[in-house]
Amino acid sequence: MGDFNLALVIVAIVVCVIVFISSIYLLVNYQHPDDANQAYFPKFVVVFGLSIAMISILMLPADVANRHACRHSIYNGACNLTLPMKDLWLAVYIVDAILVFFIIPFAMFFYEGDQDKTLGKRIKSALIWVVTTAVVCALVLGILYGVIGKVDFSVRHLSSATTTFPTSWQFSNNQPCIGNTARQCSAYTANAASEKTWTMRTTFPEYVVALATIVGSVLFTIFGGVGIASLPLGLITAFIRRPKAVITRSQYIKEATELGKKARELKKAADSLHQEERSGAKGRKWRKNVKAVEKELLQLEEDVNLLEEVYPQGEKAETAWAFTVLGYLAKFILGILGLIVSVAWIAHIIIYLLVDPPLSPFLNEVFIKLDDVWGLLGTAAFAFFCFYLLLAVIAGAMMLGLKLIFITIHPMKWGATLMNSFLFNVGLILLCSISVIQFCATAFGYYAQATAAQEIFGHTLQSLRGIKYLYKYNVFQIGFVVLAGLTFIYYIAFGWRRKKPSGRFQLST
Repeated sequence: MGDFNLALVIVAIVVCVIVFISSIYLLVNYQHPDDANQAYFPKFVVVFGLSIAMISILMLPADVANRHACRHSIYNGACNLTLPMKDLWLAVYIVDAILVFFIIPFAMFFYEGDQDKTLGKRIKSALIWVVTTAVVCALVLGILYGVIGKVDFSVRHLSSATTTFPTSWQFSNNQPCIGNTARQCSAYTANAASEKTWTMRTTFPEYVVALATIVGSVLFTIFGGVGIASLPLGLITAFIRRPKAVITRSQYIKEATELGKKARELKKAADSLHQEERSGAKGRKWRKNVKAVEKELLQLEEDVNLLEEVYPQGEKAETAWAFTVLGYLAKFILGILGLIVSVAWIAHIIIYLLVDPPLSPFLNEVFIKLDDVWGLLGTAAFAFFCFYLLLAVIAGAMMLGLKLIFITIHPMKWGATLMNSFLFNVGLILLCSISVIQFCATAFGYYAQATAAQEIFGHTLQSLRGIKYLYKYNVFQIGFVVLAGLTFIYYIAFGWRRKKPSGRFQLST
């Protein structure tokens, strides 16, 4: 057991280092050239936030492996020598909540502050917003924790008589208790009146994690339900809509001229909005115009990328076009594989979660059999399914975000992502990662049984006063499946059609 624990610690350290390097790689390759060699604090927050998000997803497979470390031990205290997963879970998710509700908003306010102001004034302005948010959140959390911060466990009150140690035992289904009097010592035969409610106060860290999970679960149900279908089908439809051939030079000149005209108009509009901002005229109309300009700018960037794609230039134009064709072919293959995973996820949710009792352990049993083949094979497959769910959330956010009234999604683009967009998406990933873990701990409860994650996200969260009925009646799971089904229908009905550009300028066919 000791060797297994040492190996687990080494793997955990190596994985953390890989995650940190991956976060830096994403930052370097996605950041906008305008943010090069500046905005160091937002960049630190992005790297740290991405690392926490990825580590939190990988902690559930680590929790399962940690449980395996002591399952064959011959003494009861063996599990005390493994990693303290419950403490690690609470630490990670408290840091997660602090990042989402305090650090990332501060970094965004600081980054988006007027560049003409001094550093001190920008920090002061960001702190005012964050402190106000912190006070409101602290009051709300304190009041909720004081009033309804309790868990209600349903238990059965069982009892039996006592007697001296007999020489022989005579128990049966008809006589499960000691003595001849009527007793209720069997949970299977006890009547409904024996069921009682055991109430206790949860710890404050667990309560904070639970409320953050509820907020994330709403976003997860919407974005994850849409994304589980749009992620693979979006890749497949991108292949269907791919450009079949390059355009002529005359077509390129015509389209480039139109796009240049649009770019000049957008620059003029942006300069005008900047002047209004400096004069203090930041009303509702100003914010509406800013959003309109941002949307037009995104459409312009898409048109420019499409134009560069259908008319590659330079000495290696043919090579660039060949890579474009291969890229669309790769999207098609990944889309087919993703579709298989998505269908497996939906089938597992219906078979294991929505049907009571479950028809089959399904993926739980697959992971267990893979573990029998090789110790970490099932754990690796388990981690992949959890990561895929997080990718589905991101895909759903990208599909729905720009169409929502109350929220604006900042799209991530390779080599053209500003730090405020980076920060927003990292906050979204962090918020949804809690719900992804909770969802996976529930969906794979048979495989992840007796883990610290199941203790936090299973027993405590699903018995928390005020919100336990959301989990008792599978509200989030049902919403997830319904949105996934609607998205599948949408893609089957309209996804195969060639998308018409929504901007004022369209590429010639």
